[in-house]
Amino acid sequence: MLKNILSISGRPGLYRLVSRGKNMLIVEAVATGKRTPAYAHDKVISLGDISIYTEDGEDTLLSNVLESLRQKTEGNTVDIKALGDDAQIREFFGEVLPEFDRERVYTTDIKKLLSWYNILIGAGITDFATDTEATEETAETKE
Repeated sequence: MLKNILSISGRPGLYRLVSRGKNMLIVEAVATGKRTPAYAHDKVISLGDISIYTEDGEDTLLSNVLESLRQKTEGNTVDIKALGDDAQIREFFGEVLPEFDRERVYTTDIKKLLSWYNILIGAGITDFATDTEATEETAETKE
């Protein structure tokens, strides 16, 4: 599911991939539904390709972090301002992903992740499983 959700550098929010054109992508804002082009010079990254640094050296996929966050908040949005200062935000994130690398993951990264989570939950997107995980679950169900 997260493979089709994109972050575009320099633009606020998240975007859903709608179509591909010549030298551009047609994207739709997740929050508003407004369609715009994303050109080849824009830095576009799929949320499915993002991972979080961990202390053990094996990075954790963003989909797993979002799923842990959804379980912790019981599917509700996170009030980032109510969390308080940077130390409290890092402490909250430590409850979601205890093994995150505290030196390489900055508070701004955590805030961006929390805002992405809020956008996804607000748009009704709660299926954070990766395509391979979904395939494995389907295979297990069939057996």
